[in-house]
Formats: sequence, C-alpha cells, structure tokens
Amino acid sequence: MVQQGSIVSLTRGHYRLSAPLGGSAYGVVWRAEAPDGGAVALKLVNTEQMARAPIALRGHWIDSARLEAAFLAGLAPWDGRHVVRLIDSGSHAGLPAMALELLDGDLASWLAAERAAGRWIAPEQALDWCAQVNQALGKVHAAGFRYLDLKPGNLLIERAGRCLKLADFGTSRPLLENATDAYAGTASWQAPEQFFPAPDGRYLAGQRSDYFSLGALLYYLVCGRMLRYGAACGEAYGLHGRAGFAALRQRHGGALPPSLAPDEALDFASHFGAGACQATLLLQSLLAPRPEARPQHALEISRMLGALREASHGVTHRMAA
Repeated sequence: MVQQGSIVSLTRGHYRLSAPLGGSAYGVVWRAEAPDGGAVALKLVNTEQMARAPIALRGHWIDSARLEAAFLAGLAPWDGRHVVRLIDSGSHAGLPAMALELLDGDLASWLAAERAAGRWIAPEQALDWCAQVNQALGKVHAAGFRYLDLKPGNLLIERAGRCLKLADFGTSRPLLENATDAYAGTASWQAPEQFFPAPDGRYLAGQRSDYFSLGALLYYLVCGRMLRYGAACGEAYGLHGRAGFAALRQRHGGALPPSLAPDEALDFASHFGAGACQATLLLQSLLAPRPEARPQHALEISRMLGALREASHGVTHRMAA
C-alpha cells in the first residue's frame, strides 16, 4: 500500500509521494517529487479497489492503464499542447504506473470555485476551450482511438494561460472496434449510442460519440448547467445502473429522450448576438441524436467554431486550437 513518503521507481528515476490528488475508478493520483526536484502527478492502479474487484475487471483496469501509457508515449512532442504530457512510465508492485505533468487541477473543480464566487466564463472563453478540446480529440482519433469519457473532470487546466489538456485515457477504445459489449464513459456526458445499447446489447460508440460530448461540454460552459438529456441519463444510471436506459425509454414511450430541447437551443444561441444562427447550427450538429448527422471530423468542427466567433464578435485572430 502506498502512502505519503513512499518511493515509486519508474524507468527514468525515483519519485517520492507527497500528497494525494484524487483519482478515478481504477486509478489513484499523487503529487510526487521528481528526480530533478520538480513535481509530477503520479498515477497508479488503485490496489484497494483492485482487491475488491472481480478478476475480469482487474484485468480490464490493468489493460486500460497500459493502453493509456502506450497512447501518451506514442504522441510526438508537438502533439502535446492540449493532451496531458507523459514524463515517465513503468510499473510499481507489478502494476502499470505513470508520471504525468502536474497542472492546476481539473476544469470541473475550477468552474465550481468560479461559480461559487459569482464569476461566469465568457462565451468567447467557452469557444476557445472547446477549440482546444477539439484539437485534443483530433489527436486521439488520428492515433486510432475513441476517447469516450469527455467531461469537465477529465480536463486539466493550466490557469495562467487558460489552457486545457485532455487526461485520463483509460476508457479509450480502438476506432476499428465499431461495437463493444462493455459500457464505457460517464452517463451524464454520453452520446445516445453510448447510453442506449443496440438491440443486440452492444454499444455502437465511435469517433462521433466524442463530438456529442463536446457539444454537451460547450452547452455547459456557455449556459452554466448540464443538458436536461445528460441530467436524465445520469439520474437513470444512478438509480438503475446500466439498465437505466430501459427506464428512461419507458418514461418517453419507448423513444429516446430529446438530446437538445428547443428552449435549450434558444438559451445557448442568445449568448452569441449576431451569431445566434451559427450557434444554433453548431450545437444542433454536435448534439444530433444519430452519429451520422454529427460532424465527420475535428477540422469540420474547427471551421464551425471559427465561423461562430467571426459572426458573433468579429474576431479575426486565430482561435486557440
């Protein structure tokens, strides 16, 4: 069991754990002292959860950690602007371990603190951030993966430059696997094909599932609240687990709940002045119920984001993407 002061040895050196930072279902993250005297975020497999998990799930967690390390190690140096940077990797206690760059926390916590203080981000900042996340998704997809768990808690923030970086790639799946038996992601931020399985029980989540989550994030940043669709999926999952999709369908007469209500689209568009039409087009495109109706690739989204900024504020400088 690791604790404050424990030493973790990876490929490039030794790291001393100084304070817990948090973690996910299968991972735990510590602030650690690096060999050069700096600080890193050290990510380890959660051994306490591992001991209580079924054997099959333990293997899945280990595979997810290895996949995350392999993906990050495969990025070229110039690919890391909006993807968390891998500093070192190896194993600890026979399990995968990674040293990652240490940032200022996650976007969910940062936004909660800002809103508690009565501060709200400007629509221009929301567009900039979504352009950054779109760039990160483009790199994930170009590497042959679907991310599948885009949400504020998986975006790390560098406060000085208001820069976001995508983190926690354990849920990612290869793009070539068009369907999976495994449920992946967080219900409140998922595309319909992630939450509602196909008739054969498989989930048909793909590259465009990430674009739906990007739309949900953009709405959240601009309007300050989650989509009602996402809130309903999250509530259903909280009450019924993976079977929550059936309860939600039943509530809507067997149909899927609308992914974007008309009043939500109007509220979103109202923040963009003369760009209201472009805002509506962008949001409706990202949140289209069927994947084939969403943008095909990150470049198409980048162009739509740029058109919205131009129309609503006349900004001519390049977006932060």
